Amino acid sequence: MAVATIRDVAQAAGVSLSSVSRALNGGKHVSARIARDVAAAADRLGYQPDFTARSLRTRTSGMVGCLVSDIANPLNATIVRAAEACLRDAGYLLVVASTANDPTRERTAAIEFRGRRLDGLLVAPGSNANAKTWRDLGAAGTAIVILDRDPLEDDDDNRWPAVLVDHRAGAKAATRYLTGLGHRRIALLTADAEMRPSRERIAGFREVFAEAGIDPAGAQLCLQSSPMDFAHSDALALLRRDDRPTAVIALGTRILAGVLRAARDIGLSVPGDLSVLSVGDTDLAAVHTPAITALRWSLEDVGRAAAELLLQRLRGDIGRAQYRALLPVDLVLRDSCASPKTN
Repeated sequence: MAVATIRDVAQAAGVSLSSVSRALNGGKHVSARIARDVAAAADRLGYQPDFTARSLRTRTSGMVGCLVSDIANPLNATIVRAAEACLRDAGYLLVVASTANDPTRERTAAIEFRGRRLDGLLVAPGSNANAKTWRDLGAAGTAIVILDRDPLEDDDDNRWPAVLVDHRAGAKAATRYLTGLGHRRIALLTADAEMRPSRERIAGFREVFAEAGIDPAGAQLCLQSSPMDFAHSDALALLRRDDRPTAVIALGTRILAGVLRAARDIGLSVPGDLSVLSVGDTDLAAVHTPAITALRWSLEDVGRAAAELLLQRLRGDIGRAQYRALLPVDLVLRDSCASPKTN
């Protein structure tokens, strides 16, 4: 059976080749009737677009890559889902790879994306180890937007677009809330300080202790190379210390789950014995009993803003394009925090 071509679709729909092309590619100035007739004809004939031919003709692939540390992380998944929806509406297919914050995996994925001539990239680098890789891709014409990591800065004429979250302000709000309740031993459990989100949280956390004149020894930092590496045993060790924290600010993924499980296992009640605050308003934070007070920022806005910044560059809208989007963080009060017990 012969493979249906775009000419067959045009003939079956009774329209021109250019009308079929615009209809199938989501172009403007296509009437609802023509779009409907073309879609029906293509479906009836079993027509499949030749993406390789289109790529050679337009010098674009119609695909965008996305690199995150772990797509299973609900924070990343929500961002990617929002970006994918925005890019899909604009006619692009999003291809996602997880790097586990491994520079080698990150570099390999970037090279694979380049080899497939992807039009742009949304990137959350695990470190600065691959800065040269990103610069080389940018120099080769790949549009790149950084996702909540340190933007690469070359000079005033080559600023790298980035979507950032105000983690410092969020950490300050959380720490002020807990110190206001009377806590003086607070643990911050977050990822490696080499990455911007953790570094900003640590800075805000320490600033509150300094501003309030509280003994900085009470600001206990527990850093992980990856949030997904945090184990139940790590939380048990923290909560069994003689100077154990009376409050914990924990990244709301596996770290939060580990803290809550460890507290339960050694008989600490939340919030009676231990106040718990989540960084990121995940499903666990919302459905746990008691519900967990959380720092919330719109993950959907991060994904949409990143997609929009990228689309501006893919459309050549550089003159009107933004270079930075800084998104706010809110403190959502629930039932997991209380004043510490007095001895």
